[in-house]
Amino acid sequence: MKARTVTRLTRFNMTSLVLGLAFLYLPIVILVIYSFNASRLVTVWGGWSLRWYLEFFSDRAMLEAAWMSLSVAAVSATLATLLGTLAAVGLARGERFRGRALFSGMLYSPLVMPEVISGLSLLLLFVALNAERGFWTVTIAHTTLTMCFVTVVVQSRLATLDRSLEEAAMDLGCDPVRAFLLVTLPLIVPAIVAGWMLAFTLSLDDVVIASFTTGPGSATLPIRIYSEVRLGVKPEINAICTLVIALIAVIIVIASFASKLSSARGESAAPL
Repeated sequence: MKARTVTRLTRFNMTSLVLGLAFLYLPIVILVIYSFNASRLVTVWGGWSLRWYLEFFSDRAMLEAAWMSLSVAAVSATLATLLGTLAAVGLARGERFRGRALFSGMLYSPLVMPEVISGLSLLLLFVALNAERGFWTVTIAHTTLTMCFVTVVVQSRLATLDRSLEEAAMDLGCDPVRAFLLVTLPLIVPAIVAGWMLAFTLSLDDVVIASFTTGPGSATLPIRIYSEVRLGVKPEINAICTLVIALIAVIIVIASFASKLSSARGESAAPL
């Protein structure tokens, strides 16, 4: 019989856990609390109030920047998911492709490339093409940044699938494309959704690459917040950041559930 290992929650483990969570989340908790501060001074508590949330929804410049960020994130995440899924299928099924190693290296390079270098190279590309910087340049830049993340998520899901399921479908008369659409695609849909949400979050949070590729009148919300913070933190910034944190938290929770659903489907589809 195998011996069962029991992990005891000692005082040291509990202290380490509390300190680690406090280090990660205490600044966020303080920011959220002070977003409901009625005082105009950030460091002085003046009671509970929704004043600064109302200020944000009446600030036209901030609302336009928020809409710009959401639009760029949605479009770039969709493009990145489409291209990343195709790249993942090519890498997972193209074992005999001679340029597979070079292709995967070029695809994954944005994962380790400093964002300053990526942003500067994209800026030089747009200048060389004489492209007007704005919505589409930021969207293309974010698609380039997030596509590799989608590829990693979808490729890892494809690696755990049993190829015999597609082979069985083709033995029953399906062509390779139809077998992929009817058998494989439904199993990797949760991974594709998780990749889209990850790409959306990364695009919504980006400052460096967007600062290189944006133009006048098309600033994203992170850039707008950064420009405001340099002149001093306003209570309205706390409210905006709280809303962004809430949105990202919801996306992360949904992506986590989608990933678990993908794993559960893969286990149920695996042969006994």
